[in-house]
Amino acid sequence: MRPESCRPRRRALATAVLSLAALALALAVTGCGRAAGVHKAGHNVIVLGFDGLDYDLTRKLMDEGRMPNFSRLEAAGVRLQKLGTSIPPQSPVAWSDFITGADAGTHGIYDFVHRDPKTMKPYLSTSRVVAKPDAGEPFHLGNCQLPLGAGQMELLRHGKPFWQTLEEQGVPTTMMRMPANFPPSGTASYELSGMGTPDLLGTYGTFTYYTSQLFFDKSKVSGGEVVDAWPENGVVSADLLGPENPFVRDKSRAKAPFRVFVDPDASVVRLVVGDEVRVLKAGEWTDWVPVDFDLGTCGKLMLTPSIRAMARFYLKSLQPEFELYVSPLNFDPMDPAMTISTPKSYARRLAETSGRFYTQGMPEDTKAFESGVFDRAEFMAQATWVRDEEIEQYRHVLADWKGGLLFYYFGSSDQVAHVMWDTLDPGHPRYDPVQSPKFADAIPSTYVALDDVVGYTLAHLPPDTTLVIMSDHGFTSWRRSFNLNTWLLDHGYLTVHDRRTALAAEFFGDVDWSRTRAYGLGINALYINLEGREKDGVVTPTQRTRLMREIADQLLATIDPKTGKPAITRVFLREQTYGDGGHRDEGPDLVIGYAKGTRASSASALGKFPAEVFADNTDDWPGDHLMDPDAVPGILLTNRSLARPAADLKALTRSVLAEFGVAGEPAK
Repeated sequence: MRPESCRPRRRALATAVLSLAALALALAVTGCGRAAGVHKAGHNVIVLGFDGLDYDLTRKLMDEGRMPNFSRLEAAGVRLQKLGTSIPPQSPVAWSDFITGADAGTHGIYDFVHRDPKTMKPYLSTSRVVAKPDAGEPFHLGNCQLPLGAGQMELLRHGKPFWQTLEEQGVPTTMMRMPANFPPSGTASYELSGMGTPDLLGTYGTFTYYTSQLFFDKSKVSGGEVVDAWPENGVVSADLLGPENPFVRDKSRAKAPFRVFVDPDASVVRLVVGDEVRVLKAGEWTDWVPVDFDLGTCGKLMLTPSIRAMARFYLKSLQPEFELYVSPLNFDPMDPAMTISTPKSYARRLAETSGRFYTQGMPEDTKAFESGVFDRAEFMAQATWVRDEEIEQYRHVLADWKGGLLFYYFGSSDQVAHVMWDTLDPGHPRYDPVQSPKFADAIPSTYVALDDVVGYTLAHLPPDTTLVIMSDHGFTSWRRSFNLNTWLLDHGYLTVHDRRTALAAEFFGDVDWSRTRAYGLGINALYINLEGREKDGVVTPTQRTRLMREIADQLLATIDPKTGKPAITRVFLREQTYGDGGHRDEGPDLVIGYAKGTRASSASALGKFPAEVFADNTDDWPGDHLMDPDAVPGILLTNRSLARPAADLKALTRSVLAEFGVAGEPAK
């Protein structure tokens, strides 16, 4: 589910966070808790959402006896089944299918990245900051300003969530970490937002790496910031870098100073952040450290002296170089700067019960691994911490649950698979015969940990409760990359002024839009450069359908010269694929279903033009699922036969409703 193109810095979001704090307003939905109503039926349902759990690997581990609790359920008479995923099989799309019981034509989520056709600018698909239309200019006093144009977060997923239907029927619902639900809908009895929840900087997770290495190559770090830091007289003095301070006119970033006192004899350090003190050895992590970002004199003048966040510190090395990793700045659930739960106080209640926790939507730091800041062992240690933290929280939530519907999402199975899949595939270009086998159990052990969650749930299952175990999609190797925009260029559908210039350009640089008929943006999306829709559209509406079919036929006929097999096995035309639920026209004209083992390149997804159409995938991201949906089904396993069988995610939504005797069809 990797948001390859979803790591842009959204400082506007961070500014909106602080601006609204100054005005003492909620950033998003108010999150006031709903009256749960009376649960009349007495029947309960628990849904465990295991992101990316693959059918074939699950089946294999069950047959080997490593997932005994899954096998217990099968022995009771309900077979593990494949669960059809979304088109395309991207996590925000898939979970939105499940949330609404409808496809993207209703919920409007088609990819990790969408674009505004009038400006051709990309944006993250699930949420964005929307400025108030009547916002005025900031009020200035010297170098201070009071922002009057504070924006607010808008959830871009449309459609009625199925839990709202249950609430209206008197069934209380608890929705924990549901993806594509930030800001939280405010329609459940209890909610905690999940995938799509940003960090304090407004990104999907920006770590910071402090190092004394003189010639560290900062250009290789994506999704993180590198800061030079040297011990002077045994002390490293540095700043945590927060978002822009909205109360000053010079747009400087808010900072939180910290110091690291190095004890050369004991090989330990004392970390001091404000009033917080931690003692660390090399190779050790802190727990969550609360951090206050001082907004200075202007912040005090605006009655908002600071903003609260939290971070975890990892002392990677003391010798020969000082190396300190700091996690993305998470909202502190004890005092979140954004609304991340329903009711707003629920996040604090969770933290008081089970401890502080990652509030960032995808907390496994794959970017630190890809940038070389983490090695495999360090990444797995961090991912395991995330998983264990979620499991601990789940146990407390389950203990407090009073019935109705409980949904809980676990994401580590997806993120670990993305960066560790080569350990299961000796034929992968990324496979290292020395290193990969050392981590061959990384993914299976994650599945086993989730099997333990199932076992714990069965041991604490209330009477008359249906247990549903599901995943949004499966997984497989990503061996070959396909550069869609290069293919369009080679086939005459996309034109540039100068090919050599275009190869080095960023985001469609040097494209001649007056002669371009189609372009790719996002991982599975292809758009026609349509007259009257795109900023510089040239294809008339009457030409559109014929052009779409022509491109689809040529894509399906494209053979990978290395494998001798088709690179693309299905192409979905928008009007033939999605229902007219009010948002069909917002989607791409074609959705590409890549052959199993092939995926769009990250560069092409961002509007770039690699030299060749095909390439081996040698990135530290060997596993994926953004392919033909039939190649990567999810799983479904229940403790009893469902009243309404489900073949895919949308049908499963109606199956859950049917367990409560509630009819449900896609709602706009």
